[in-house]
Amino acid sequence: MDENQPESIIGGKSFTAVAVNCAAKAGEWIKSKVGSITQLDTKYSMHDLVTEVDKGAERMIRNLILTHFPTHSFLGEEGVEPGPEASAKALQEMSESEYLWIVDPIDGTTNYVHGFPFYSVSIALAHQGKVIVGVVYDPSRDELFVAERGKGAYVHGRRMQVAKENALNKSLLATGFPADQHVALPANMKSIQALAPKVRNLRVAGSAALHLAYVAAGRLSGFWEYNLSAWDIAAGSLLVEEAGGRMSDVAGQPFHLGVRNVVASNGLVHDELIEELRVAART
Repeated sequence: MDENQPESIIGGKSFTAVAVNCAAKAGEWIKSKVGSITQLDTKYSMHDLVTEVDKGAERMIRNLILTHFPTHSFLGEEGVEPGPEASAKALQEMSESEYLWIVDPIDGTTNYVHGFPFYSVSIALAHQGKVIVGVVYDPSRDELFVAERGKGAYVHGRRMQVAKENALNKSLLATGFPADQHVALPANMKSIQALAPKVRNLRVAGSAALHLAYVAAGRLSGFWEYNLSAWDIAAGSLLVEEAGGRMSDVAGQPFHLGVRNVVASNGLVHDELIEELRVAART
């Protein structure tokens, strides 16, 4: 690790080990609650759901992290008011934090509610605004995706590498349907219509964190989505980068935690994907 980067251990406690432990414990509890939801609420729109399990899992993760690192800051989806403005404001308010944990207790709540087994726990740690640890855990498949800056990305203990496809017409891509029905959703529908005939196929499975993990694992060549929040993508962004992929905004500008319109890829199809998204946005 670079001498200017923080050590991954404080007081004998590994950041990555704590993140993995939190994700595993929360994931096990979340999976045990499948099919037993008693309270279902909407947040920003009818597509943006929250359950008592989301809230309980976030409390569990927060308590575990702050037990180990009481001076660290914590940004969790369920502790922020709904909507993109509130998400951006919450991240801005935390921007001066030396260490900031960024957590989505269940990324893919709609899938979870319906028993569709594509949801995940996403936990990231940023140091001075840069993600240094990223963990995405899929309880349904017991798949743990882990990355530490400068040390690679792993699943099942094996190092991950992005896909080898070098053109969109050979690529399997993924995207999502944004909760914002007025701007982001129409914009993405145009992108889907433009890209569908030009790629091998598209997938819309409903968890941005897992989609990013799949890009890192080489299962997808690329992913894009509009109007995401830091907790959706912080952990996954490091997985992609450490697996040799590329992250940016939809205009091709460098990725940072404030980016909401995200493109991730194996790097080989990135520029072509960005160009197609630009063309679609102009139509």
